[in-house]
Amino acid sequence: MIVLTLLILFIAAAIGSAALGSPMLFVVRQQEASIIERLGKFNRIVQPGLHFLIPIIERRAAEVNLRTQEARYSLNGKTKDNVTIGTAVSVQFRVDQMPAQTVEQSGVYRSYYILSNPIDQMESYIADALRSAIPGYTLDEVFDNKDLIAQNVKDSVTELMAGYGYDIITTLITDIELPKDVERSMNAINSAQRDQEAAKALAEAERTKTVVAARAQAEAMEQTGIGIANQRKAIADGIAASLDVIKSSGVSAKEANDLFTYTQWVEMMGSFAESGKASTILLPSGFEGSSSILPDILAAQAAQQKPKDESNPFEA
Repeated sequence: MIVLTLLILFIAAAIGSAALGSPMLFVVRQQEASIIERLGKFNRIVQPGLHFLIPIIERRAAEVNLRTQEARYSLNGKTKDNVTIGTAVSVQFRVDQMPAQTVEQSGVYRSYYILSNPIDQMESYIADALRSAIPGYTLDEVFDNKDLIAQNVKDSVTELMAGYGYDIITTLITDIELPKDVERSMNAINSAQRDQEAAKALAEAERTKTVVAARAQAEAMEQTGIGIANQRKAIADGIAASLDVIKSSGVSAKEANDLFTYTQWVEMMGSFAESGKASTILLPSGFEGSSSILPDILAAQAAQQKPKDESNPFEA
Protein backbone atom coordinates (compact mmCIF):
# COMPACT_ATOMS: atom_id res chain seq x y z
CA MET A 1 0.00 0.00 0.00
CA ILE A 2 2.86 2.40 0.81
CA VAL A 3 4.62 1.58 -2.47
CA LEU A 4 1.45 2.26 -4.41
CA THR A 5 0.98 5.56 -2.62
CA LEU A 6 4.56 6.60 -3.38
CA LEU A 7 4.11 5.61 -7.02
CA ILE A 8 0.93 7.68 -7.26
CA LEU A 9 2.70 10.63 -5.66
CA PHE A 10 5.66 10.25 -8.04
CA ILE A 11 3.39 10.14 -11.09
CA ALA A 12 1.47 13.15 -9.85
CA ALA A 13 4.70 15.06 -9.25
CA ALA A 14 5.97 14.15 -12.70
CA ILE A 15 2.74 15.32 -14.32
CA GLY A 16 2.77 18.50 -12.28
CA SER A 17 6.41 19.26 -13.12
CA ALA A 18 5.78 18.63 -16.79
CA ALA A 19 2.82 21.00 -16.64
CA LEU A 20 5.06 23.63 -15.07
CA GLY A 21 7.68 23.15 -17.80
CA SER A 22 10.25 21.37 -15.61
CA PRO A 23 10.01 17.62 -16.25
CA MET A 24 11.42 15.18 -13.69
CA LEU A 25 12.61 12.59 -16.22
CA PHE A 26 14.63 13.21 -19.37
CA VAL A 27 16.73 11.25 -21.85
CA VAL A 28 20.18 12.17 -23.13
CA ARG A 29 20.87 10.85 -26.61
CA GLN A 30 23.99 9.05 -27.77
CA GLN A 31 27.02 11.27 -28.56
CA GLU A 32 25.59 14.07 -26.44
CA ALA A 33 26.08 15.32 -22.90
CA SER A 34 23.71 17.41 -20.78
CA ILE A 35 24.79 20.13 -18.39
CA ILE A 36 22.55 20.33 -15.29
CA GLU A 37 22.28 23.49 -13.22
CA ARG A 38 20.75 23.70 -9.74
CA LEU A 39 19.29 27.06 -8.85
CA GLY A 40 21.34 28.69 -11.61
CA LYS A 41 24.65 27.12 -10.61
CA PHE A 42 26.48 24.31 -12.38
CA ASN A 43 25.75 20.98 -10.71
CA ARG A 44 26.77 18.07 -12.94
CA ILE A 45 27.26 16.66 -16.42
CA VAL A 46 25.13 13.66 -17.37
CA GLN A 47 25.90 11.13 -20.10
CA PRO A 48 23.50 9.35 -22.54
CA GLY A 49 20.59 7.53 -20.90
CA LEU A 50 17.54 8.18 -18.63
CA HIS A 51 18.04 10.72 -15.85
CA PHE A 52 16.09 12.30 -12.97
CA LEU A 53 15.69 16.04 -12.52
CA ILE A 54 14.41 17.83 -9.43
CA PRO A 55 11.51 19.95 -10.69
CA ILE A 56 11.83 23.73 -10.44
CA ILE A 57 15.18 23.47 -8.60
CA GLU A 58 17.17 21.88 -11.43
CA ARG A 59 17.19 22.48 -15.15
CA ARG A 60 19.00 21.25 -18.28
CA ALA A 61 21.23 24.20 -19.14
CA ALA A 62 22.63 22.84 -22.41
CA GLU A 63 22.92 19.85 -24.71
CA VAL A 64 26.51 19.53 -25.85
CA ASN A 65 27.10 17.75 -29.19
CA LEU A 66 30.04 15.34 -28.94
CA ARG A 67 30.14 14.40 -32.62
CA THR A 68 32.74 15.73 -35.05
CA GLN A 69 31.40 18.90 -36.66
CA GLU A 70 32.41 20.94 -39.69
CA ALA A 71 32.59 24.68 -40.22
CA ARG A 72 33.23 26.35 -43.56
CA TYR A 73 34.64 29.81 -44.04
CA SER A 74 35.41 32.09 -47.00
CA LEU A 75 38.50 34.13 -46.21
CA ASN A 76 40.75 36.52 -48.15
CA GLY A 77 44.51 36.92 -48.12
CA LYS A 78 47.28 38.70 -50.03
CA THR A 79 50.18 36.76 -51.52
CA LYS A 80 53.85 37.71 -51.55
CA ASP A 81 53.46 39.13 -55.09
CA ASN A 82 50.50 41.33 -53.99
CA VAL A 83 47.64 39.26 -55.42
CA THR A 84 44.49 39.20 -53.28
CA ILE A 85 42.96 35.73 -53.34
CA GLY A 86 39.89 34.17 -51.77
CA THR A 87 40.15 30.83 -49.97
CA ALA A 88 37.48 28.34 -48.96
CA VAL A 89 38.52 26.79 -45.65
CA SER A 90 36.88 23.73 -44.12
CA VAL A 91 37.49 22.88 -40.44
CA GLN A 92 36.53 19.65 -38.69
CA PHE A 93 36.34 19.97 -34.90
CA ARG A 94 34.73 18.41 -31.82
CA VAL A 95 34.40 18.92 -28.09
CA ASP A 96 37.41 17.58 -26.20
CA GLN A 97 36.44 14.31 -24.51
CA MET A 98 39.73 13.52 -22.80
CA PRO A 99 39.42 12.67 -19.07
CA ALA A 100 40.08 15.62 -16.76
CA GLN A 101 41.03 15.87 -13.11
CA THR A 102 38.00 18.01 -12.32
CA VAL A 103 34.68 18.60 -14.03
CA GLU A 104 35.55 22.25 -14.55
CA GLN A 105 38.58 21.20 -16.60
CA SER A 106 36.60 18.92 -18.92
CA GLY A 107 35.95 19.83 -22.52
CA VAL A 108 32.17 19.77 -22.11
CA TYR A 109 32.29 22.28 -19.25
CA ARG A 110 34.73 24.65 -20.98
CA SER A 111 32.92 24.50 -24.36
CA TYR A 112 29.74 25.82 -22.76
CA TYR A 113 30.86 28.15 -19.98
CA ILE A 114 34.00 29.74 -21.39
CA LEU A 115 33.19 30.43 -25.06
CA SER A 116 29.79 31.78 -26.07
CA ASN A 117 30.10 31.40 -29.85
CA PRO A 118 32.82 28.91 -30.81
CA ILE A 119 32.11 29.02 -34.58
CA ASP A 120 32.64 32.77 -34.87
CA GLN A 121 35.63 32.74 -32.54
CA MET A 122 37.25 29.92 -34.52
CA GLU A 123 36.72 31.89 -37.75
CA SER A 124 38.62 34.85 -36.27
CA TYR A 125 41.54 32.64 -35.28
CA ILE A 126 41.66 30.89 -38.68
CA ALA A 127 41.45 34.18 -40.58
CA ASP A 128 44.32 35.61 -38.56
CA ALA A 129 46.48 32.48 -39.03
CA LEU A 130 45.69 32.29 -42.76
CA ARG A 131 46.49 35.95 -43.39
CA SER A 132 49.79 35.47 -41.59
CA ALA A 133 50.73 32.39 -43.64
CA ILE A 134 49.73 33.39 -47.20
CA PRO A 135 52.00 36.50 -47.51
CA GLY A 136 55.01 34.21 -47.25
CA TYR A 137 54.21 32.62 -50.63
CA THR A 138 53.79 33.82 -54.19
CA LEU A 139 50.60 33.04 -56.07
CA ASP A 140 52.05 29.94 -57.73
CA GLU A 141 53.54 28.79 -54.43
CA VAL A 142 50.16 29.08 -52.71
CA PHE A 143 48.73 26.51 -55.12
CA ASP A 144 51.75 24.25 -54.67
CA ASN A 145 51.80 24.53 -50.86
CA LYS A 146 48.13 24.85 -49.91
CA ASP A 147 48.25 21.67 -47.82
CA LEU A 148 51.26 22.98 -45.92
CA ILE A 149 49.49 26.31 -45.35
CA ALA A 150 46.41 24.49 -44.07
CA GLN A 151 48.57 22.46 -41.68
CA ASN A 152 50.21 25.62 -40.36
CA VAL A 153 46.78 27.17 -39.79
CA LYS A 154 45.63 24.04 -37.95
CA ASP A 155 48.69 24.07 -35.71
CA SER A 156 48.07 27.72 -34.80
CA VAL A 157 44.34 27.36 -34.14
CA THR A 158 44.49 24.02 -32.31
CA GLU A 159 46.39 25.41 -29.35
CA LEU A 160 44.04 28.39 -29.05
CA MET A 161 40.81 26.40 -29.30
CA ALA A 162 42.05 23.77 -26.84
CA GLY A 163 41.70 26.36 -24.08
CA TYR A 164 37.97 26.53 -24.86
CA GLY A 165 37.43 22.77 -24.79
CA TYR A 166 37.55 22.15 -28.56
CA ASP A 167 39.84 19.82 -30.50
CA ILE A 168 40.65 20.71 -34.13
CA ILE A 169 40.71 17.49 -36.17
CA THR A 170 41.83 18.87 -39.52
CA THR A 171 41.90 22.06 -41.56
CA LEU A 172 41.55 22.00 -45.35
CA ILE A 173 41.84 24.67 -48.04
CA THR A 174 39.27 23.35 -50.48
CA ASP A 175 39.35 26.14 -53.06
CA ILE A 176 41.40 29.16 -54.10
CA GLU A 177 39.58 31.92 -55.97
CA LEU A 178 41.51 34.38 -58.13
CA PRO A 179 40.54 37.83 -59.43
CA LYS A 180 39.16 37.61 -62.95
CA ASP A 181 42.01 39.56 -64.57
CA VAL A 182 44.63 37.43 -62.81
CA GLU A 183 42.82 34.27 -63.83
CA ARG A 184 42.76 35.38 -67.48
CA SER A 185 46.47 36.24 -67.35
CA MET A 186 47.37 32.87 -65.82
CA ASN A 187 45.31 31.05 -68.44
CA ALA A 188 47.10 32.99 -71.19
CA ILE A 189 50.50 32.16 -69.67
CA ASN A 190 49.62 28.48 -69.35
CA SER A 191 48.34 28.41 -72.93
CA ALA A 192 51.56 30.00 -74.21
CA GLN A 193 53.65 27.53 -72.24
CA ARG A 194 51.68 24.61 -73.65
CA ASP A 195 52.13 25.99 -77.20
CA GLN A 196 55.86 26.35 -76.55
CA GLU A 197 56.12 22.78 -75.29
CA ALA A 198 54.15 21.55 -78.31
CA ALA A 199 56.46 23.44 -80.67
CA LYS A 200 59.50 21.96 -78.94
CA ALA A 201 58.02 18.48 -79.21
CA LEU A 202 57.29 18.93 -82.92
CA ALA A 203 60.79 20.31 -83.56
CA GLU A 204 62.34 17.42 -81.66
CA ALA A 205 60.25 14.93 -83.63
CA GLU A 206 61.29 16.57 -86.92
CA ARG A 207 64.94 16.57 -85.83
CA THR A 208 64.72 12.89 -84.89
CA LYS A 209 63.07 12.13 -88.21
CA THR A 210 65.81 14.02 -90.11
CA VAL A 211 68.60 12.31 -88.16
CA VAL A 212 67.10 8.87 -88.74
CA ALA A 213 66.62 9.60 -92.45
CA ALA A 214 70.19 10.92 -92.80
CA ARG A 215 71.56 7.93 -90.93
CA ALA A 216 69.60 5.57 -93.15
CA GLN A 217 70.77 7.41 -96.28
CA ALA A 218 74.38 7.27 -95.10
CA GLU A 219 74.10 3.56 -94.44
CA ALA A 220 72.48 3.06 -97.86
CA MET A 221 75.24 5.04 -99.58
CA GLU A 222 77.84 3.06 -97.69
CA GLN A 223 76.32 -0.19 -98.87
CA THR A 224 76.02 1.22 -102.42
CA GLY A 225 79.68 2.17 -102.36
CA ILE A 226 80.62 -1.30 -101.20
CA GLY A 227 78.53 -2.76 -104.03
CA ILE A 228 80.10 -0.47 -106.62
CA ALA A 229 83.60 -1.28 -105.38
CA ASN A 230 82.86 -4.98 -105.53
CA GLN A 231 81.34 -4.54 -108.99
CA ARG A 232 84.37 -2.66 -110.29
CA LYS A 233 86.71 -5.21 -108.78
CA ALA A 234 84.75 -7.97 -110.51
CA ILE A 235 84.87 -6.03 -113.81
CA ALA A 236 88.59 -5.46 -113.43
CA ASP A 237 89.13 -9.13 -112.68
CA GLY A 238 87.00 -10.04 -115.72
CA ILE A 239 88.87 -7.64 -117.99
CA ALA A 240 92.20 -8.99 -116.79
CA ALA A 241 91.03 -12.53 -117.38
CA SER A 242 89.66 -11.63 -120.85
CA LEU A 243 92.94 -9.96 -121.84
CA ASP A 244 94.87 -12.98 -120.67
CA VAL A 245 92.68 -15.24 -122.81
CA ILE A 246 93.05 -12.94 -125.85
CA LYS A 247 96.82 -12.74 -125.42
CA SER A 248 97.06 -16.48 -125.11
CA SER A 249 95.52 -16.80 -128.58
CA GLY A 250 98.51 -15.04 -130.12
CA VAL A 251 96.98 -11.53 -130.42
CA SER A 252 99.29 -8.63 -129.57
CA ALA A 253 98.62 -6.42 -126.54
CA LYS A 254 97.60 -3.46 -128.72
CA GLU A 255 95.23 -5.57 -130.74
CA ALA A 256 93.80 -7.07 -127.58
CA ASN A 257 93.13 -3.61 -126.15
CA ASP A 258 91.52 -2.45 -129.37
CA LEU A 259 89.34 -5.54 -129.48
CA PHE A 260 88.29 -5.10 -125.88
CA THR A 261 87.44 -1.42 -126.45
CA TYR A 262 85.38 -2.29 -129.48
CA THR A 263 83.51 -4.95 -127.54
CA GLN A 264 82.73 -2.48 -124.76
CA TRP A 265 81.47 0.00 -127.32
CA VAL A 266 79.15 -2.59 -128.84
CA GLU A 267 77.76 -3.46 -125.39
CA MET A 268 77.21 0.21 -124.64
CA MET A 269 75.28 0.67 -127.88
CA GLY A 270 73.15 -2.33 -127.05
CA SER A 271 72.33 -0.94 -123.61
CA PHE A 272 71.47 2.42 -125.17
CA ALA A 273 69.14 0.78 -127.62
CA GLU A 274 67.39 -1.17 -124.87
CA SER A 275 66.87 1.73 -122.46
CA GLY A 276 66.36 4.61 -124.86
CA LYS A 277 66.98 7.06 -122.01
CA ALA A 278 70.56 8.13 -122.70
CA SER A 279 71.12 11.74 -123.75
CA THR A 280 74.72 11.34 -125.05
CA ILE A 281 76.11 8.94 -127.61
CA LEU A 282 79.72 8.60 -128.80
CA LEU A 283 80.21 7.45 -132.40
CA PRO A 284 83.48 6.57 -134.11
CA SER A 285 84.64 8.61 -137.07
CA GLY A 286 84.60 5.48 -139.21
CA PHE A 287 84.03 1.78 -139.03
CA GLU A 288 86.95 0.77 -141.24
CA GLY A 289 88.72 -0.65 -138.26
CA SER A 290 88.32 -0.96 -134.58
CA SER A 291 91.57 0.94 -134.03
CA SER A 292 89.83 4.32 -134.70
CA ILE A 293 87.46 3.97 -131.70
CA LEU A 294 89.96 4.45 -128.91
CA PRO A 295 91.43 7.71 -130.34
CA ASP A 296 87.92 9.05 -130.80
CA ILE A 297 87.09 8.33 -127.14
CA LEU A 298 90.26 10.06 -125.99
CA ALA A 299 89.55 13.04 -128.26
CA ALA A 300 86.01 13.36 -126.90
CA GLN A 301 87.26 13.36 -123.31
CA ALA A 302 89.81 16.07 -124.15
CA ALA A 303 87.10 18.17 -125.81
CA GLN A 304 84.90 17.95 -122.70
CA GLN A 305 87.75 19.09 -120.46
CA LYS A 306 88.70 22.02 -122.77
CA PRO A 307 87.07 25.34 -121.65
CA LYS A 308 84.56 26.78 -124.10
CA ASP A 309 85.33 29.93 -126.10
CA GLU A 310 82.45 32.29 -125.34
CA SER A 311 83.43 34.57 -128.23
CA ASN A 312 82.68 31.78 -130.73
CA PRO A 313 78.93 31.26 -130.83
CA PHE A 314 79.25 28.16 -132.99
CA GLU A 315 81.32 26.26 -130.48
CA ALA A 316 79.12 23.72 -128.68
